[in-house]
Amino acid sequence: MPGLIDVHAHLDDPGRSEWEGFPSGTKAAAAGGITTLVDMPLNSFPSTVSRETLELKLKAAESRIYVDVGFWGGLVPENAFNKSALEDLLNAGALGLKSFMCPSGINDFPMTNSSHIKEGLSVLAKYRRPLLVHAEKQLDPETNLGVEDGSNDARSYSTYLKTRPPSWEEAAIKDLVALTKDTRIGAPAEGAHLHIVHLSDSSSSLDLIKEAKSGGDSLTVETCPHYLAFSAEEIRDGDTRFKCSPPIRDAVNKEKLWNALLEGDLDMLSSDHSPTTPELKRLDDGDFLKAWGGISCLQFVLPVTWSYGQKYGVTLEQMALWWSERPAKLAGQKLKGAIAIGNYADIVVWNPDVDFDLDDDYPIYIKHPGNSAYMGTKLSGKVSATFLRGNLVFKEGNHAPAACGVPILAK
Repeated sequence: MPGLIDVHAHLDDPGRSEWEGFPSGTKAAAAGGITTLVDMPLNSFPSTVSRETLELKLKAAESRIYVDVGFWGGLVPENAFNKSALEDLLNAGALGLKSFMCPSGINDFPMTNSSHIKEGLSVLAKYRRPLLVHAEKQLDPETNLGVEDGSNDARSYSTYLKTRPPSWEEAAIKDLVALTKDTRIGAPAEGAHLHIVHLSDSSSSLDLIKEAKSGGDSLTVETCPHYLAFSAEEIRDGDTRFKCSPPIRDAVNKEKLWNALLEGDLDMLSSDHSPTTPELKRLDDGDFLKAWGGISCLQFVLPVTWSYGQKYGVTLEQMALWWSERPAKLAGQKLKGAIAIGNYADIVVWNPDVDFDLDDDYPIYIKHPGNSAYMGTKLSGKVSATFLRGNLVFKEGNHAPAACGVPILAK
């Protein structure tokens, strides 16, 4: 099958390599059949919001990546109204931009509003590159929901779930679809594209997206395997491995996400691999309100998607569409995403019929395996080998002796 392309991963390098880092993250990717990653601009330090900070990323990646890695730049208030700064970042090779509509949890990556996003789209139009947006908007009347007065148990997942209701996603997406009209043919930002990352809400938010797409807006949306594999009802008290934002919602929501994916309303999948240290994940005290939010999953997304998709009749062609073809298009990678003459020979060899237990005996390459919500599960679909540009980079538990991944820069 074509090698997987993960357009949403946090490798935390440079600056927070104790969370993950390029070597462990890209080894995990290769072992999971991922041949191309696009690294998010935050959780590393400093965040990638300028030409200079992108160059720091490139230096950190040099001779340390086992798969190809591209880079999103950050759209933040500091650079949003500075056209030359954004152009400098894009000219340096950023594949597009990423912004948050709520606090990111990272001090040097503050949130943006509609004005910032509008400016970003206008600059991106010339480059024909995407703006990726974390679409949650904090609504003041719902911030407490009885949580801060101590009436809820911080170890209970339901307590955390109340703090980020679906209305946050809906409010953000309502703002975004007011802007994506500008991406239509003949509109002021024609050529720009908006991509909503990790959609969790499958009700009103999804309806808004469908309506905007039908009107001709240049808009795509991804969800992640953890929203398709897990539901709120099954998350045990104190098991902060499952904390992410937006949160994993209930079983009814999960079924609707699957339906949206199968019907083509969701365009693609990504990992949103967001690792940290066990200490910040609060595995000891299980405090959902203080734990770092993020699912550690990079190595497992292929078997997870396949295993949980069996009940829905997911095909190999759909796997390639969601994980290779469409992500390649989003990231502007015309020579990736399909096995075709003239393309890079990025290939994963895997056996859909082999089951395995994801336990302490299984070879895992992410830095902190114990943080992963998938530990302890039984999965189907085992990766045998991964080829990157024709080179064998992983086979049966062994990686290539040298890191032969290439940094991908937009031209």
